[in-house]
Formats: sequence, structure tokens, C-alpha cells
Amino acid sequence: MRNNDIVQKLWGMCDILRDDGINYSDYVSELVLLLFIKMESENIENGILKEHKLPEYARWKQLAAPSNDDVLLRYRKILNLLSESSDRVLAEIYSNAHTKIKESRHLEQLISGIDAIDWFSVKKDGLGDVYEGLLEKNASEIKSGAGQYFTPRPLIDSIIEVLSPKVGEVIQDPAAGTGGFLIAAASYIRAKGNQAKEISTKEKNFQKRHAYIGMELVVETRRLALMNCLLHGIDGDGEGVVRLGNTLGSAGTLLPRADVILSNPPFGTAKGGGGATREDLLFSTVNKQLAFLEHIYRSLKNGGRAAVVVPDNVLFDGGVGAEIRNDLMNKCRLHTILRLPTGIFYAQGVKTNVLFFNKVSDNAKNSTTKVWIYDMRTNMPKFNKRDPFSREHFSDFEDAYGDDPLGNSPRTETGIDGRFRCFDIEKLLDEGRGLDAIWIKDSNVENAEDLPEPAILAQEAIDELEAALLDLNSILGHLGEDIVQ
Repeated sequence: MRNNDIVQKLWGMCDILRDDGINYSDYVSELVLLLFIKMESENIENGILKEHKLPEYARWKQLAAPSNDDVLLRYRKILNLLSESSDRVLAEIYSNAHTKIKESRHLEQLISGIDAIDWFSVKKDGLGDVYEGLLEKNASEIKSGAGQYFTPRPLIDSIIEVLSPKVGEVIQDPAAGTGGFLIAAASYIRAKGNQAKEISTKEKNFQKRHAYIGMELVVETRRLALMNCLLHGIDGDGEGVVRLGNTLGSAGTLLPRADVILSNPPFGTAKGGGGATREDLLFSTVNKQLAFLEHIYRSLKNGGRAAVVVPDNVLFDGGVGAEIRNDLMNKCRLHTILRLPTGIFYAQGVKTNVLFFNKVSDNAKNSTTKVWIYDMRTNMPKFNKRDPFSREHFSDFEDAYGDDPLGNSPRTETGIDGRFRCFDIEKLLDEGRGLDAIWIKDSNVENAEDLPEPAILAQEAIDELEAALLDLNSILGHLGEDIVQ
């Protein structure tokens, strides 16, 4: 039995939850509360964890053992006690955790089903990967809405391959979601370390507790991230690897400066006019992707590097968008843009890119003079749930990027019809299109069938109009004028 088989079996157990009247959106939350207890036990037996994270009363053996008492009452008590644990990370994970299961027989069925799975065959691949596979399965079900928190693993792995994080570096994701970037970075560093030399005890402690830091706004998503990190052997400090808070608010100022930042920030407009409230973010905007981008380049250490997923409008928007782009290109060397294919995000119809840049300094000017753009979108297949893209699709991009994580490898343009070209920044800006360079003739000109759903197009238009109105009102407010209704 492989990881995917186990994920499918776990997903099949959602039928039990449905029979108990539990909503689709709560399936994963219910499963992972149980699954974390089971996997903690499996990790102990397999030697992945050296000691139990869970107290004895909350371990799988006790939960699954036959008993005369009501298993549902016992389970509810376990969740309550864990939320009050003296272990701060456990208390954070189980804060306000509760089950919506109403019938003991359904809980018994879930416990029996999880117990019946042959876990031995996947131990070599890591039980945490099974857990992450369950999160991916949930994200792939568009109607669950979980896709906004999940970045496809092939994209994450490709980004990490070219940025090549190392032992001793602080790695940040200010919009951590379920922790995919942080976990993949840790796995990459472990694999490289195993190929090279054994790291010291001091280095191991740093990697386990201080190397990775993230922030997530949504309580349930942050719970998944903390569990996911623990199952992958990343403890973090007293608060856990992923902190609960709004990066664009005061909590974001507490994130330490990082050597590497990897992120897929949320897109769209902050509703209710609630843009960034931090005084250290100098550009006033309600567009979340722009505010996060400013946080990211300001939070890098000098010499640090970043890869950030952004929608197309970040490349060409005027006004505050242009100001943030110019500030980024002054403080950082923006050396590579990857135009991503359409349809790769489970719950988003927007077109996206990855910006790769290195921090020079907060006082630097004109740090970006040219940028390399790799077009992985034009004349590519229409990826979707039925036709997913894989890591292999990134192999040509990775070869073109080169071995230097700072983008300094010798590079070769692939010609006027090729996918990789170098552009002079001043010339691009003079053309009035920002950084949105398109040069390959599209042999598959979009027709009505290729366009996103009308509802997606309409929502994008609404978001753009709302953002423009809110930005205008912000300016009017500073001028003491009446706002536009």
C-alpha cells in the first residue's frame, strides 16, 4: 500500500462523517484531530520521534482500547485536556479544538478504520507525507474551498530546488497556510545534509527549533500547519513553527528577518477597507498581494533571497502597484520571473507568476537593471484536476535558472520564440507595460472554452474596482475630503 492508497482510504472515511451530519468543510478538521494521535504513535514505533509528544491519556493505544465508558465522551475529554496542556505547542494545536461527531458508533468506526490501515508500508516515506497528502486531497476538492491554503507540491519543490536553502538559514513564510513551503524546505535541507556531512548537535537544534518560522491568520489552518510540522520533525519555539496572527498587522512586525522567504500570499482585496495597519509598511494599499510583497522584501536580510507567487496584476498595475515594484527593484535585485501555467491552483482562476529576488539593502538604488523571464504559460497544456501538472514540467525552467540560488549562473536566451529571455528594465518600463513581457505567439488563442468561469472573471473585476475605490478614498481621507460612496 502506497501513500496515495492510504490517503484514498482516509478520504473514504468521510462517508462516516457525512452520515453523522458533519459538513464537507469540516471533514479534514475531524480526521486530522484523530489522525495526529495515530501518527504520533506510529512515529514513536518507527523511531521517527524519540519521545511521545502526547501525554499518556491522549495516546492512540488508550483511545482505541476497548472500554466500558463512552468513547465519544472520553475523546471530548482528551481534546479539552490537550487544549489546557502545559506543553505550549500542544496547547496551541488543540486550542478550541472540538469534535462535531454526535454518535459514539461513528467515532468507533473511524478509530477502527484508521487502525485497520497497513501503516508499515509507508513508514519509509514518512507518515507526515501521508498527512500532507490528505491536505492536498482536500485542497483538490474545489467545493471545499481549501485550495486557497494549499500550494501545489511540484511548484513548491521546484522553487526550493533553485533557491537551495541551507543549514543555519532562517526561512520564513508569512502566509504559511498548512506549512507546505516550510516542510519542503526542511526535507530538502535534510536530504542535502545526508548527502554531505553530519551536522552538529547545535545545528540540529537550530534546524528543529529556530530555522523555520511562519504566520497564519486562520485558526483551523494554523492548527493543520502545526500538526503537519510536528509530524515532519519540526518543533519550532514555544509557539510552534507557525504563529497565529495577521502578517499585515502588528503581529507581522515580530517576524524575524530571514535569509530565505518562500510564500504564496493571499490574493485579492482586504474587505471592509482593512488594508495593512503596520507603520513600517509605507505604501497604503488594500491589495493583499502588494502589501505582502512589501513585507517580504523588507523582511529579508541583506543578501537574502526570496521566491513569491503573485498574480499578473502585480507586474503591471499602476499607482501604488508601480511604486511597490520600483521600491522592490531599488532595494532588491529582481533577477527572474516565472510565468506559471493556468489551472495549477485548486481554487483560484487567476494567472500567476513567481518573482525571484535578492535583497541588496534598504537604502540601495537601481539594484535591478535587467530581468530574465521564463514563459511557462504560453502554448502549454491546460492543467486542471483531470490533467494535473507534475515536477517534470519544471525541469527546463530549473536548467535555465542554473545552479546559483542568487540567479548568477551563466544563462542563455532561447531565441525570439523560446521560453527564456532577458529584458532591460528601463526599456520594459518605457514600453508602459511594467514587467509584463509577452513575446511568444500563442498558437492556442484563448476562446470562450479556455477562459475562467464567468463568476471568477466577475469577482476579479469587482476586486479590482473595490481596490481602486478604497485606494482613492484613502487618498481623499488624507486630504481631508469626503469619501466616495
